[in-house]
Amino acid sequence: MSPAVSSGLSPALGNRTPVPIVGLRREREVLTVALATGRHVVIEGPPGTGKSTLLRAIARDAGQDVVFVEGNAELTPARLIGAFDPSQVLAEGYLPASFVDGPLLTAMRGSADALSGKPPSGGLLYLEELNRVPEETLNVLITVLTEGEIAVPRLGTVRAGSKFRLIAAMNPFDAIGTARVSQAIADRMCRIVLGYQDEAAERAITGSVSGVQGPVTDLAVALTRATREHRDVRMGSSVRGAIDLSLVLTGLGELRGERAPARETARDAAYAALSGRIRIADGVDRTPESVIDELLDRLWPEDAPQPPDAEPDSGGDQGKADGPPPGAAGRSPERPHRNRGERTLGRGELGARHEQFQDISPELGELDAEAFDQALAADPEAAAGLLADLAVATDAQLRAAARRLAGRVFIQLGRVGPAKARGTRRMGPARGGEGDLDLDRTLERWQPGITRRPAPEDLITRTWTAHRRAICLVVDISGSMQGLAVALAAAAAAGVVLAGETGGAKLEPGVLAFSAGVRTLQRQGVRRPPEELISELVGLRGHGTTDLAAGLREASAQLAGAVAEERMVVLLSDCLHTAGDDPLTALGGIDRLHVLVPLPGGDAADAEAAAAALAARGGGISQPVRRLADVAPALTRILS
Repeated sequence: MSPAVSSGLSPALGNRTPVPIVGLRREREVLTVALATGRHVVIEGPPGTGKSTLLRAIARDAGQDVVFVEGNAELTPARLIGAFDPSQVLAEGYLPASFVDGPLLTAMRGSADALSGKPPSGGLLYLEELNRVPEETLNVLITVLTEGEIAVPRLGTVRAGSKFRLIAAMNPFDAIGTARVSQAIADRMCRIVLGYQDEAAERAITGSVSGVQGPVTDLAVALTRATREHRDVRMGSSVRGAIDLSLVLTGLGELRGERAPARETARDAAYAALSGRIRIADGVDRTPESVIDELLDRLWPEDAPQPPDAEPDSGGDQGKADGPPPGAAGRSPERPHRNRGERTLGRGELGARHEQFQDISPELGELDAEAFDQALAADPEAAAGLLADLAVATDAQLRAAARRLAGRVFIQLGRVGPAKARGTRRMGPARGGEGDLDLDRTLERWQPGITRRPAPEDLITRTWTAHRRAICLVVDISGSMQGLAVALAAAAAAGVVLAGETGGAKLEPGVLAFSAGVRTLQRQGVRRPPEELISELVGLRGHGTTDLAAGLREASAQLAGAVAEERMVVLLSDCLHTAGDDPLTALGGIDRLHVLVPLPGGDAADAEAAAAALAARGGGISQPVRRLADVAPALTRILS
């Protein structure tokens, strides 16, 4: 491997018009001082946050050589360090002149200054994708980072120049092909975290790089930022998507002879610029183009003549449109957005509520999954309550990471045995089941094939069966649900959903969330991936009022269409309604109502009494759950 190196900048990084840095003042100051004081640095952040741009600026200011090396699974120790030239070794033996330096030794030695005649003093080694490099290759760096030297067999010890520094970059969001960097490496480097900048900064970056200003840039940035917040997107586009969208949209409009780009032109440009940069969440059956269509409908409704003007950035609701465009007054074409009006928690409030917060999220946008697992093992209730609150953090990156983690964690916490069919058992026909052969029904329905032998699925047997049961899960997300109460509800919800999937009855329950209004998360009989469902549920918070009757009536309406002998509702709530009708009047169409009451604070006599009265009227049972360990027994009692 021949390293890319030049005076000041490597060809991979430089030899282009310098891009001005927008923002990043603190990060630039910290990086400059860290390098000046002899520290090695890893820059961590998602794509398009300015890692390479920041390095170029620092190297340009320092006038140092930069050796660029791309980290991947094929970067072996020999490729990083260098190797003897086989032909020269055969001709002359193992001489220093026969050794071809790799990127590491090239940066350690540096190059002499031809003008001043000063000896080489080392350069900057820029190692991209640090967490994609094999561990055996990274181990080569341990001695270099600590002692400033490396021992190479048959070559001897190579000492780094006084200005040698390692700057590594890594993207923690793309898990494919990445691995956790060992503590031995992390302990020898400073760490700088870069996040996406605010909307005003991204507009400035997009305009500076693309040369496009005005409504086109505003739409490009708003659409790009919205991809990072969409519920079905695992990773959205970086600001590079906004730059490309501005250029493609402008050029496409000119090609089509449009004085101002039309909405269809914006859609075509967005497909080209953004669809390849969007990563759909695992288990979600949709395309990036469908996500772009949904976001464009919200930001630029079909009946609006022009895209909306950008609003001043408030630093809060990143990626969300603030209202309809000019000229659309009196209409409400905007689709409801999942984050509109939701309550969020800042880092200060999270730290005040949870002692473990700083350990699990030491930096803005960071969630240490390993630290969380340790906290969960030590104190499950405290860790689960923290995770539930992290799911509504003001920090968008932390919030997204918490919701992904919540899907996994609460699924594990909520696992119970399969749901058993309930009701009077009777003899009935079943296709391909166990029991005595029903010869008449088998011959009546069998369509002989070429072999004229019935397949196992063609056989009709008579066996004991039970009435089919339909379930609707109704979850309270009102203002009284916080922290551990949300965690208990999420674990119980996961248990109901999983019991339906693993049981022979295949319940496929409907799932509703309610506070002042009702929201359908999963329709009766329509399956969503459980982790996706729980991730969305744990991120929902209502405001203040609790209209319990509305939730029960919507559950009854959904169950009415189910083919079942018994229609059951499992309610997760403290049953203290503060709005709407008396819930006792909303039980029509519900054959059985069971209530799980999340009571993380211990005694709550009013809630238990209200839940018991409602469950008794609904022909079911009321079961308080105070700890995560209470969830599985309570669900087993209800579902068995």
